[in-house]
Amino acid sequence: MSEPVLDIRRPSPHVAEVWLNRPDVRNAFNDGVIAALTEAFARLNQDADLRVVLLAGHGKAFCAGADLNWMRAMADYSWEENRADAQKLADMLWTLDQCPVPVVGRAHGDCYAGGMGLASVCDVLVASDNVTFCLSEARLGLLPATIGPYVVRAMGEQASRRYFTTAERFSAAQAQAMGFVHELCSLEELDARVANVVSALVDNGPAAVRACKRLVRDVAARPLDDVLRAETARRIADIRASDEGREGVQSFLNKRKPNWLVA
Repeated sequence: MSEPVLDIRRPSPHVAEVWLNRPDVRNAFNDGVIAALTEAFARLNQDADLRVVLLAGHGKAFCAGADLNWMRAMADYSWEENRADAQKLADMLWTLDQCPVPVVGRAHGDCYAGGMGLASVCDVLVASDNVTFCLSEARLGLLPATIGPYVVRAMGEQASRRYFTTAERFSAAQAQAMGFVHELCSLEELDARVANVVSALVDNGPAAVRACKRLVRDVAARPLDDVLRAETARRIADIRASDEGREGVQSFLNKRKPNWLVA
């Protein structure tokens, strides 16, 4: 019996871990992986107790892009079959991107093509210094279309202009310089760095963290006009008046832990 393509763990009620589990092919995508990720995150997205999701890969690589056998099968697809197949990938990325709690990426080894898409939907990306990134599609006469919106948002338009078109590999240090990688460390330090980020997220007000993630999504690229100013004022008033907001301020003033840490 074959191993499941995902290894989903729940080390605590507030933390979920989703590990790509195809180490023999460097966690490459196929239709089974896409379906499993869509299903897993659709379920996690409804979990009210969840505060953070870790996205990682077993073996020597985070994700090396598309599975070769899957690519061979797609070579004979009609336009309609290609369209339907690509829509599933687009829908999977959307489902991950819509996760209401922060997704922390743990990147190591190869992060190519579709793997770049996964890395791009992470809210915090922690990478080891051995990672090689690549948007390799143009080498095959293709383009990174379904992952494109997320990659451009994560690494910026100007960097995307280069790496979409050249399909060059770039290092973890280069990725950090362009803002794509948030934390960079040795492979030996990777798990400890990831654990620190996860711990920081769990310690914060759970409703506030969800609201912060939603705030970034809602205000990015919007004009700073009267409507936006009024909306942001309403949001801070809402959370100040909430039970969590009142508890957080009172715990700070009284120098005690908030109830979400002692519950």
